[in-house]
Amino acid sequence: MKRDVARVADSTYDVIVVGGGIFGICTAWDAALRGLSVALIEQGDFGHATSASHFKVVHGGIRYLQHADFPRIRESSLERTALLKVAPHLVFPMPFVIPTYGHGLKGKELMQAALAVYDLCTVDRNRPIHDPSRQIPRSQILNRSQVLELFPYLATEGLSGAALFHDGQMVNPPRLSLAFVHSLIRAGGDAINYAEVIQLLQEGNRITGVAVHDRLSGDEFEVQAKMVINATGPWTKWLLQERGELSLKRKPIFSRDAYFILNRDIVETHALAIQGGTRDPDALLSRGNRHLFLVPWRGYTLVGVWHQVFEGRPESFTLTKAEIQAFIDEVNMGNLNLKISIDDVSMWNAGLTLFGENEPGATHLSYGKRSLLIDHQKEHNIDGLISLVGVRFTTARGMAEKTIDLVLDKLGIKKKPSTTHDTSLVGGDFDSFDTILGEVEAEVQRIAPQAVEQAVADMTGRSKVVKSLAHHHGTAFKNVLALAQSEPHLANCIGDSSVLAAEVVYAIRNEMACRLADVVFRRTDLGTGAYPGQASIRSCAELMATELRWTPQRQEQELEDVLARFPQWLDRDKKKE
Repeated sequence: MKRDVARVADSTYDVIVVGGGIFGICTAWDAALRGLSVALIEQGDFGHATSASHFKVVHGGIRYLQHADFPRIRESSLERTALLKVAPHLVFPMPFVIPTYGHGLKGKELMQAALAVYDLCTVDRNRPIHDPSRQIPRSQILNRSQVLELFPYLATEGLSGAALFHDGQMVNPPRLSLAFVHSLIRAGGDAINYAEVIQLLQEGNRITGVAVHDRLSGDEFEVQAKMVINATGPWTKWLLQERGELSLKRKPIFSRDAYFILNRDIVETHALAIQGGTRDPDALLSRGNRHLFLVPWRGYTLVGVWHQVFEGRPESFTLTKAEIQAFIDEVNMGNLNLKISIDDVSMWNAGLTLFGENEPGATHLSYGKRSLLIDHQKEHNIDGLISLVGVRFTTARGMAEKTIDLVLDKLGIKKKPSTTHDTSLVGGDFDSFDTILGEVEAEVQRIAPQAVEQAVADMTGRSKVVKSLAHHHGTAFKNVLALAQSEPHLANCIGDSSVLAAEVVYAIRNEMACRLADVVFRRTDLGTGAYPGQASIRSCAELMATELRWTPQRQEQELEDVLARFPQWLDRDKKKE
């Protein structure tokens, strides 16, 4: 997987996909699997924006029960199943608990009935998944004692029990996006990052390709195609207006969805729902305010999600310390006997998500419900252009399938069924994750035993180096360890992290990592949960500088750019050493 700009610049494609978020990546992968020549062009890094800032939950649609939206329940369940099937190293089941209080709408009797309906709607959820450890169990009701055993800090007044259901969780959303890119290239497609589309090429009433600016070299070139798919998410209207002078009749509205990460495991094995401060105005049957969730993730706790309508440039939003404190206050006012403080927050993440239509200044917001698939021949009498604006990471694969169905129709090509629902991603071609863990452990002990001793173990006692390699690379872990074997100095961990130096170099040589942030936040988990310390980040920067021949000035700029991504109240050792 190399960044080959010359190859893209010299080719003509059936399809160009603009936008390397999860929806664009899945669309390009589907096109390649169905025999179309395709190029994916991304202005930043693959999956670097909203797709990387995901709450890491693969939704199975249970939230749509209160809307009686059974088609969305079915869609979400099928897509959750597909991700569990094609990416078994990166997606796994996660139990969620919703406490019940008293009787009536908030009681467990109603929840028990709702869970029965949900299980019936998703009865086929495990049909293609053979590994029992990866299947979604039946939902159930917990009694009061069982709930307090899991969450002893939960408020007890009126507590009657809880609803227990399972959804999916992503180990690392950027690595999942990257697994799709690997698979796209394996299927014969092309992909380049840090390449900005600066113009849609047009002849008469037809889009014929794109003009591209290489953000790394400064070069500009044109790429021709029969179809262009605009999958730029929150950049959609900006690309159409500024690059193609097209204005959508229905302008997409986006929400800044935000959550924060606590550097401690308040919840260890089960995610916990608590009452938030806003209601769902679209709910046909409401139990009260919307839920916030505390979700266990790799020894951390994810807390969210909060929503705010955002209308500015996609790259201009941020999250302030005051806003995070307000979020903390809302959590602390919930039914928990916990006192979370700003000092517990190690990271925050936010991205722009397609939203519903709301009155200005509304507190109780309507969420986005379905993705937008726009044929510009019908919208603007401009052929050769389709826009896809996705609403949920979980549904990206399914919307990509619908998009390529439309492309085939428009190109007059006989439809070939999509196979993305059961085609394993690169690294995901195995039946048992435990088997992969055992293979990784044996190879790491043979090639890099010092790394096992260097990195701490997780709560199961297994080295985090082993877990990280198995999750991030699946069966492709041998490619990383082969590099560590051939260059022994790469068999050590970066600082006191669980990231091998070989992973950094592998990311550069084989995964199109061009910036320090690509490695720290997306190719590895070095900086995804908490600030790893400047020494670790600097070690990573030095490896990249050697590989990419950075000047000392470029290395320092890359370091500063990464340090700026961590919460500013984490002073510790941020000053240059």
